[in-house]
Amino acid sequence: MNHIVRTRNLTKLYKDKEAVSNVNMNIKQGEVYGFLGPNGAGKTTVMKMITNLVKPTNGEIEFFGEKMTSRSYEMLKRMGCIIEYPVFYDKLSARENLILHGEYMGLYDPKAMEEALELVKLAGIDNKPVKQFSLGMKQRLGIARAVMTKPELLILDEPINGLDPQGIKEMRELFRMLSHEYGMTLLISSHILAEIEQIADTIGVIRQGILVEEVTMDSIRGQNSEYTEIVTKESTKALYVLEHKLGLTNYKVMDGQTIRIYDGGISQRELNKALVNADVELESISKKYHSLEDYFLNLTGGEGVA
Repeated sequence: MNHIVRTRNLTKLYKDKEAVSNVNMNIKQGEVYGFLGPNGAGKTTVMKMITNLVKPTNGEIEFFGEKMTSRSYEMLKRMGCIIEYPVFYDKLSARENLILHGEYMGLYDPKAMEEALELVKLAGIDNKPVKQFSLGMKQRLGIARAVMTKPELLILDEPINGLDPQGIKEMRELFRMLSHEYGMTLLISSHILAEIEQIADTIGVIRQGILVEEVTMDSIRGQNSEYTEIVTKESTKALYVLEHKLGLTNYKVMDGQTIRIYDGGISQRELNKALVNADVELESISKKYHSLEDYFLNLTGGEGVA
């Protein structure tokens, strides 16, 4: 599969401090690439360099096999993006903002504008001044503006910020459609790991400016991910049963009340019976699977995304 974006030793210094260090990112054409990292890890800086908003201190960026320079204007026409918060002319309507965007992008296509507004569920209020829009509505309009020109690469920095659960669901479905039906490549950063898990083909995890992992979601799902989780206020007693009654050693104590058991040779029913017979009071016992959140927290040493 062809790569739409590749970075080579991408580095950015601010006042002699490396915000991004030797990042080698590989984004395949047509995939959804989830870009994850704690606050301040360098996600936005990398996205700004890819969109030519910030110049790298060192390294290079390839877009469709061509090296990007400060004069790569034609390349930039093949991208759509929202970096940080979308900015609009607040006194103008959503429709008027899209018309202006089309003009400076060299596009006048009323049908494309209507389709973009429909996609983000703003068609009925497109003549309303943007200053009356909520944060979520502005996010939707930003996405409409980014997809209106049918870019080959769509870069979205926290695109579901400010959306309610229904809005998040709609955006998730939209991103899938843009990838599967339009063949668009998406680079998305988000602090909602469960959402990225549902739409991403590949994830890149950045920590302290260093890309620590680039892996497919299929690879994560294919790992030994099934386990049994028990929650009990009598964890010391429960651990005694696991080790001395059942002979289990492959487990992990998550906190004072939660224990994860990775031994596959014992059923949940047997486990429950042994604990109950030993008078261990259980809050819950359930079969679970490693999530992207587990994988991410393991890579970042427990640091959150936000």
